[in-house]
Amino acid sequence: MIEIIRVGMADLKAARHPSILTTLGLGSCVGITLYDPKTKIIGMAHIMLPYSNAATAITNRAKFADTGIVDLLEKMISLGANWREIVSKIAGGAQMFNFAGSNETLKIGARNSEATRKILRGLGIPVLAEDVGGNHGRTIEISSEDGKLKVKTIGYGIKYL
Repeated sequence: MIEIIRVGMADLKAARHPSILTTLGLGSCVGITLYDPKTKIIGMAHIMLPYSNAATAITNRAKFADTGIVDLLEKMISLGANWREIVSKIAGGAQMFNFAGSNETLKIGARNSEATRKILRGLGIPVLAEDVGGNHGRTIEISSEDGKLKVKTIGYGIKYL
């Protein structure tokens, strides 16, 4: 029987086959999915911010792309995943609100997406597909069966990456 596991905001989870990981309400947040096709181990992080070094106190490492991705990778390896086999798909990073001016600090969705790609590249994990940007929220789920990422968007339907 397939286990469906919810990943909350500023949360991360890893699971063995057969399972599905899902997270709801990705706006400017980014959903990062990792998949080892040989072991069928999956992982998902729902990050809110790009880098932990701007925080004064880090009480939740899953909140940040830089620490959350590393922790997720370690969790998957502890379940038996092979770092060299792991691939990624990402979604989210929307600009949910319009702000006057072009202050980069307020473009958190784009900053989250950019940081996620940079961190994954630095870890040697290829991003096979992404659905990022825009001004709409997303709900995602990844299946351990084949690593397909289901992206549900109100008004835009469902797509598979």
